[in-house]
Amino acid sequence: MRGLLLRLLLAGILLSAFPAMAATGKVIKVLPHFLDKAGRHSLAPSLYERDAYQAYLRSHPEERSGIRFDVQWKNKGAAWDDLKVRVELRGMARGDLPEERVIEQIVRPCGWFSKWNGLKLTGEDYLAFQEVTAWRVTLWEGEKLLSEQTSFLW
Repeated sequence: MRGLLLRLLLAGILLSAFPAMAATGKVIKVLPHFLDKAGRHSLAPSLYERDAYQAYLRSHPEERSGIRFDVQWKNKGAAWDDLKVRVELRGMARGDLPEERVIEQIVRPCGWFSKWNGLKLTGEDYLAFQEVTAWRVTLWEGEKLLSEQTSFLW
């Protein structure tokens, strides 16, 4: 009797399906940077210079050629579908609703460490869009939202 119960218990353990762990992810940090006519966000590799140059570009919009969102993100677990980093932008209101734009990039899973990706809005698209008033950055696995980070006005 005891042998039969042991065999049934062992068969139940072996035949039961363990659920596959889905990927989890997190948007850790978002740094929006204006780009000058040469595509630079800083004149020197120091945080002080970067912040000073960003303040200059903020006060001189004629010197800008675009905006870049540097996104730090991380994922854990197996990704069964494509991972995407998406930036949704809202601009100045023309009429009733503000203009909206979406930039997305397919990214590769990063394993244990976090990863940085830069998503740009430059050229004619930036000039037509004008000023960014709010943004939302999301991390997607296929059609499943893993994480998001938003600006204050979103």
